[in-house]
Amino acid sequence: MPKSQTRPSAGIEDLLESPEFHALTARKNRVSLILTLAILAVYFGFIFLIAFRKDLVGAYLADNVTWGIPMGIGVIASAWVLTGIYVVWANSKYDVMVEDLRRKWGK
Repeated sequence: MPKSQTRPSAGIEDLLESPEFHALTARKNRVSLILTLAILAVYFGFIFLIAFRKDLVGAYLADNVTWGIPMGIGVIASAWVLTGIYVVWANSKYDVMVEDLRRKWGK
């Protein structure tokens, strides 16, 4: 096989084994794991409150509104906020790192 035909696959292998690529994937995985654990803590915290503190969740805040309603809205809002945090991070940091790798490796 001519040398020019084997070069692109070797370039991809080199890219996948490069320290920059490993740093990029490690950082993305770290951010994803932190945000995933945060939303799981919020969600399961709410579920555990419903299961074990019915008196708190069922206590009336106003005439027809219990504490469970704003808590549930808080769970939904926290998902939006955490998604927003990921989007801001991805747009400002991750995409820049990916573009740097593309420029460096010519992909």
